[in-house]
Amino acid sequence: MTATTSSKLPFDPIKLACWAGIAAYVVNKVLRYRQGAKLGELFDFGDPSLWGLMVGACIVGLILRSPKIRRAAMMIEANEPRAVTTSFLTGFTVMAAYLILRPVRDSMASDWSDAEISQLWTIQFFLSLGLVMIYGFACSRIRFRLLVPAVYSFYAVTFALFFFGSRFVTDGVLLDKSFYVWVSLFSLFHLSVFWSFMADTFSVEQAKRLFPFIGVGVSAGAATAPLVVAVIASDVGNENLMLAAAGILLLSIPMVLYLQRLKIVDLRNEDVKANLGAAKMGGKWWQGFREFATSPYLLAIGLFILIYTAIQAFIYLETTELLRIYEEREQRTTILALRDAVANILTFGLGLFVTGRLVKRLGMPATLALLPAFCAIGFLILAMAPILSVLLAVDIARRAGEYGVTRPAREMLFTSVDRETRFKTKPVVDVVVYRGGDAWWGGVFAFLSESVGLGFAAMSLIGAGFAAVWVASAICA
Repeated sequence: MTATTSSKLPFDPIKLACWAGIAAYVVNKVLRYRQGAKLGELFDFGDPSLWGLMVGACIVGLILRSPKIRRAAMMIEANEPRAVTTSFLTGFTVMAAYLILRPVRDSMASDWSDAEISQLWTIQFFLSLGLVMIYGFACSRIRFRLLVPAVYSFYAVTFALFFFGSRFVTDGVLLDKSFYVWVSLFSLFHLSVFWSFMADTFSVEQAKRLFPFIGVGVSAGAATAPLVVAVIASDVGNENLMLAAAGILLLSIPMVLYLQRLKIVDLRNEDVKANLGAAKMGGKWWQGFREFATSPYLLAIGLFILIYTAIQAFIYLETTELLRIYEEREQRTTILALRDAVANILTFGLGLFVTGRLVKRLGMPATLALLPAFCAIGFLILAMAPILSVLLAVDIARRAGEYGVTRPAREMLFTSVDRETRFKTKPVVDVVVYRGGDAWWGGVFAFLSESVGLGFAAMSLIGAGFAAVWVASAICA
């Protein structure tokens, strides 16, 4: 009925309002520029305005009103609206909680040296290995309907404890570093647990129809949360953002319990069970390593990711260096939240409208090579203009390209191996190569910057060299 009514309208009022908001934003910037405002004042990452929040919301609104998403919404059947809406909101909530925490975590890094950050990445690597094994053990011993609320409740309580700890601990360095590592560990599970829960709720046929729409909720949470953080961080403080994230994560618990009821009452999916093979990693624990090490195809994927982690480590450490001029963490949180918001909105659009077309038109190797080629150009520019705005632009493009183009394309590569190999080797790639790469390259760049004493321009040229190698690995992958 709604579709029929809206189709008779000569225009979409929501899209019209969004375009009007964007036009008002552009007019405001042009008028201020003509009045003598400098570009740095017009686009100040350290002092965002409600205008910026509005235009970000308008862009998200336009994406949500796209024909592709509306087609996905039209595929919801009569018995599914409550389950799909609750799933959409759960994904939004879980992702929003993480995106509130991430800029808070990253703002702390500028208080530490590159060597200290590298040490934290090494600790994070070993803890990641242990936590993945514990989660796999829990999947085989605990009923999944109990495991999901337990995981989210546990993390929410720990984030609340960090908030209270920040209030009572006088020397907060150890607490801050623990929080930094803990949020990184949370990033391993917040989405993987959610999508496993979705697979446990919907049938295979329903998943094909409904998961794209539910995924929109995840993307909307990733785009909305950092926009809000960017506006309120300076007023509420980093510690209160920790508590806010804990509260938002707790909101997902009643929705998870409600979905478990809807699975039976509305969907009639009593017999549907999540496939937890990836978490359990059946067989001997070392089989995934052996199959990875003996497959040239998987080794090429691993090399591509390993070099990507080098680029990621370089950008991260140089960003922390340039952010040291901001003494207050809340200012850094604001800048990093804006970076996340812009990158996630671009990712949202790329994933919906660009990735599939690029793979079809250019092929997989060329699609994978686009991001490293752009990074190489960006690093050369940074060598000549080592300023924060240029680095943030490169980082935004890197993040948007990674999650909107490179990662989906990379996941497609895994469809070329059989299911058992994929389940056994993917944790090796995602945890050992990815997290291990962070730890290794963090140590390398800390050595080059602090022990050897290389400056920003020299490090940028090294980054450009790694990006060139990354292009070659992408073509080979």
